[in-house]
Amino acid sequence: MTRELHGLPKAHLHLHVAGAMRETTLWELSQRHRLPPAPPPLGNARRTWAQFQVRYDAARDAIRTTDDLARVIVEAAADDAADGCGWLEIQLDPTAYAPILGGLRATLEAALSGAANASIPVGVIVASSWARSGEHALQLAELAVEYADAGVVGFGLSNDERRGSPADFVPAFEIAAEAGLARTPHAGFYLGAEHVRDCVELLGATRIGHGTAAATDAGTMALLAERGIALEVCPTSYPPFGVHELAEIPVASLLAAGVLVTIASDDPLLFGTGLAGQYAICRDILGLSDDVLAQLAEHSVEHSMAPQPIKTAMLAGIDEWRKPTARLDQ
Repeated sequence: MTRELHGLPKAHLHLHVAGAMRETTLWELSQRHRLPPAPPPLGNARRTWAQFQVRYDAARDAIRTTDDLARVIVEAAADDAADGCGWLEIQLDPTAYAPILGGLRATLEAALSGAANASIPVGVIVASSWARSGEHALQLAELAVEYADAGVVGFGLSNDERRGSPADFVPAFEIAAEAGLARTPHAGFYLGAEHVRDCVELLGATRIGHGTAAATDAGTMALLAERGIALEVCPTSYPPFGVHELAEIPVASLLAAGVLVTIASDDPLLFGTGLAGQYAICRDILGLSDDVLAQLAEHSVEHSMAPQPIKTAMLAGIDEWRKPTARLDQ
């Protein structure tokens, strides 16, 4: 008998808008906007990044109005709430939506409208892409800063990290840092520990999206531990690309080195597993105890951008979950 994971309070720090779309919503929006059917979910079979991008692009292309975008965020928050999430940070790169939704600003405002109407508190992370220029990232960082008092809580870099150089994005991250935003670039997914280190030392990252390659280098793990930089580990994202098999994801070794680890779902539309399911993988496949799962949840709360009253309430809920009287799976 084990504690029920949906009842564990947790924050969700790594979720992309299009990848958070419900399968039923993707079908409905594709029908409504007369788009071709989206390809099926990736599952656990090996895939290339290009194959991943085709399905992600189909979901993104199905968002044709500002109401569509707001709806996806409201539904994503509801799905996370059912998984025990009390604070969500959702990533949006407004670039691809801007031509259809009326520009970068209109796109971001639609996302913030969805966040404001969600069933749990939601912060928006504005993300540029490793595949775009530093100048474009600077434009998005400036937009993020402009809305820092209206629901934007962070700035990041998404997409394949092999397509850009950290040095090109220093000005954008400096602007985000001056405004007190979280800085959370994807790193250490395809590239090695040195890429994680560069994102910390050059970009001033406060969290790292993925970052599991840090486990291959003691010096990088020591750097992360010393600076209190949390990793956003998304278990089901790695097997399809040959990064890790599920049983090989180095959560335990990272924790043993003092690295702060949070658990997230990345793109449940693509990989078929929500937030509570990611915690279940940590317990059932990685063999982590309920006490460690509670620690992972604590990391997610403590290293979120949630207001302190929300953090305090969620941390108290985690303490309650730890108690022997917590509700159990049968």
